[in-house]
Amino acid sequence: MPYPHVLLSAAVSLDGCLDDTGPERLKLSGPADFDRVDAARASADAILVGAGTVRADNPRLLVYSAERRAGRVAEGKPEFPLKVTVSGSGDLDPQALFWRTGGEKLLYTTNKGAERAQGLGIAADVVPLGDELDWRRLLEHLHGVHEVRRLMVEGGGTVHTQLLRLGLADELQLALVPLLVGAPDAPRLFGAGTYQRGRLRLCATRAVGDVVLMNYEPTAPGTGPLPSAADRHWLRIACELAARCPPSQTAFSVGAVVVAADGTELARAHSRESGDPVAHAEEAALAKIAAGHPQLVGATVYSSLEPCARRASRPAPCARLILGAGIRRVVTAWREPDTFVPGADGTSALTAGSAEVVVVPEYEGAAKAPNRHLSLA
Repeated sequence: MPYPHVLLSAAVSLDGCLDDTGPERLKLSGPADFDRVDAARASADAILVGAGTVRADNPRLLVYSAERRAGRVAEGKPEFPLKVTVSGSGDLDPQALFWRTGGEKLLYTTNKGAERAQGLGIAADVVPLGDELDWRRLLEHLHGVHEVRRLMVEGGGTVHTQLLRLGLADELQLALVPLLVGAPDAPRLFGAGTYQRGRLRLCATRAVGDVVLMNYEPTAPGTGPLPSAADRHWLRIACELAARCPPSQTAFSVGAVVVAADGTELARAHSRESGDPVAHAEEAALAKIAAGHPQLVGATVYSSLEPCARRASRPAPCARLILGAGIRRVVTAWREPDTFVPGADGTSALTAGSAEVVVVPEYEGAAKAPNRHLSLA
């Protein structure tokens, strides 16, 4: 099930604090950065904060610019983005400004939390997620039911930590503010725990008044059967590579990327690259990496189409090449149809070799697009 694009947005002091320990909320950003946040809100379909932020800050979470609100309406959107909060207990003040300002509101909670919230008269659509909060179910519901394509998460630190640790954050916008808090017990952006492997990619940086805004993307592949945000990033690139393939009536157009466990891209390729009429994408990508490269073990192959298990044009199919390289994780968008090789089943060949195969069907359309000229089974 598709998820929205999840943007984590936060401002921190030079020593990494979200706030100080005083009774009043510390305003970290200045006017220029507040306006930048307002523009980011206007571009989002929904804004999410945790229950702790609702209790501590009593935020309105509005788009304040009348011009930006008018622009949303002109595009056929509600004047204000959907406001979302998450509370396991459902114990929230029904008089909070969060519920009393802006447009539509949504509370995700547990089954017990839903009973409490409804008893308190919370003025929102209350969605129970089961006995425990489930971020994946929450994102699926936002995407599928409320058609949220871009979700802006404004905190607090617990929510940011959970989404990043689960590999569900697509982007981090971090505003670094020229202040020092100094208090050892002040709240910080991220808590302790196990995070996705590897370094984040710095995509952009710019000055906003006296604040430095940095945009990061996670790059390290996921580690389990559920795709992470970084998995989606790399699979999207594989589908874009497939679109570069010279069209063929006798072979699929496929793109592939090989990514190390720390998020380092090792190679990328597409079918029929460099004029070879029978070259497969995975084969071409692996050929660019030295045999025995230490980062192949633990790497992930992203392929727009399931790697082949049988082929007539080469001695070794791509599934065997992947296993032979020591790779044990493959992420793909589309299972190979019977167009050229009836009964093709690269997934079974890979899993028989102890590899994990993750299929992300939301990218199937992008993977099929360069193959529209073929008769697809």
